[in-house]
Amino acid sequence: MRLTLSCVMIAQIAAMLVGGLDVLEARMASYPEWTLRCKALSTADFSYIPDAPTQITEAKPMNAERETPAYCRVKGYVSPNVGFEASLPAQWNGRFIELGCAGHCGVIIECGSYLVREGYACVASDMGHQGAIRDGIWAYDNLQAKLDWGYRATHVTAIAGKHLVERFYQRSPKRSYFIGGSTGGRQGLQESQRFPWDFDGIVAFAPVVDPSTDYINWAWGIRVLHDVEGKPLLGREELKLLTEAAVAKCDMDDGVKDGVIGDPLHCGFDPEELACKTSQTSRCLSLVQVEAVKKFYSGPVNSHGEKASLGGPVVGSELGQWDRNPGLGWFSYLGFDDNKFEKLVTDGLRFMFFWPDPGPTWKLSDFDFDRDSRRLGIMQALYASSNPDLRPFKAAGGKLLVFHPLNDPFLPRKIIDYYETVEHTMGGREETQSFFRLFVVPGVGHGLGGEGADTIDYLSAIVGWVEDERAPDRVVAARLKVYDDAHSIWDPLDPAQVQFTRPLYPYPLKAKYLGRGDSNDAANFGPADK
Repeated sequence: MRLTLSCVMIAQIAAMLVGGLDVLEARMASYPEWTLRCKALSTADFSYIPDAPTQITEAKPMNAERETPAYCRVKGYVSPNVGFEASLPAQWNGRFIELGCAGHCGVIIECGSYLVREGYACVASDMGHQGAIRDGIWAYDNLQAKLDWGYRATHVTAIAGKHLVERFYQRSPKRSYFIGGSTGGRQGLQESQRFPWDFDGIVAFAPVVDPSTDYINWAWGIRVLHDVEGKPLLGREELKLLTEAAVAKCDMDDGVKDGVIGDPLHCGFDPEELACKTSQTSRCLSLVQVEAVKKFYSGPVNSHGEKASLGGPVVGSELGQWDRNPGLGWFSYLGFDDNKFEKLVTDGLRFMFFWPDPGPTWKLSDFDFDRDSRRLGIMQALYASSNPDLRPFKAAGGKLLVFHPLNDPFLPRKIIDYYETVEHTMGGREETQSFFRLFVVPGVGHGLGGEGADTIDYLSAIVGWVEDERAPDRVVAARLKVYDDAHSIWDPLDPAQVQFTRPLYPYPLKAKYLGRGDSNDAANFGPADK
């Protein structure tokens, strides 16, 4: 049977089609243009990106909510397994920023409402695997995963993130930044050394410069602070006694009595001063405890007394801030964190730092300080961020800010040694500080918290240097009245919550009280070289 369409029927169908298009156009017009560009990312082909073939798994417009403006949330991965998430604000300031991770990574740090509110296009990755930040089994005989965690993931995430930005906004970022702490700090240093053109400005906080050596230090600390039966040799009272004695001896080195040692690396405190006298049973240390503390301060050695690192933690770092944030002191080494730190160290040495890996049956007690400390060089080639030749980074116009807390129980000495080596390599202090500055932060542990001033506006410091050529000769840090581990480095600072402020000066300068005015105000301190 043949179907014949009359002129009337054809006209009716045409009218229906036109009407449908009108409805579609009306619906399209009701969506902001940025949401359409956001949704288009989910089907865009990014497999062509050189060195970073990328697949988008989700691109979702996120409406404004409370303090977070509207943005496009993008999830994806760079082949073979570097997962990332990006936040692309509807109102963009033209800047791109990548955030670092923590520990062994495996989770993606959220960009947060502040960066979206300020208009930053932000991206962060899982560093090439999924898992808890203390896990290491993902690296078991997995060279690709080790390479990604070592340095590749940071680089390819930057490449993929910038391509996303260019597709979404139809233009390239005017400036690119990286900010990270701990492992994230190591990521920043790696970028300056291996990929000097990726970022205009880098901020590294408490960077793990030399992770293989740090793991040797950590294994040493766990061992010497326990007896032969595995019981901790120190408790809260002993840690408190050590910290109080060190602070009493060196508190005034910055000219003010504030419970903070300004220069613990040159504090002459000796734990033997606390050794128990005859018949003394309280507020003192046994000879075994004194010896353990001295070994920890000194750092790992082999059976011939040869040092395997630059040394252990500084005096005054023992107790941390036990009541407000126990993680800042030695309690992790002693197992008072339900052995979470020991798991991180054990998993790292089982699965990440040897090649081939010793595997799941290996125990921390198996580490041989004569033999094993010399077997980590293969993986160290991937992980270390200690190359002092930063000429390519300087030539690219990059700026590098490093902040390192002095009470970091995970060891501040290496970053100072690294900075001094850069000075020797780059031709002196003036040449180095034209693009790289180190700020040490007294009284602060491995992150927010501590007796010192720990709250710092890193972003303004690096943006001002990169974009306005305001070299940071002085950075003001604040200590809050109430410690809150949920406080983010991005959170606005409420002056009513500030207990005191302190200036930070480029190393080797230190802050010293001028002897007049309120000692809680950074304005009443100046730089000193001794």
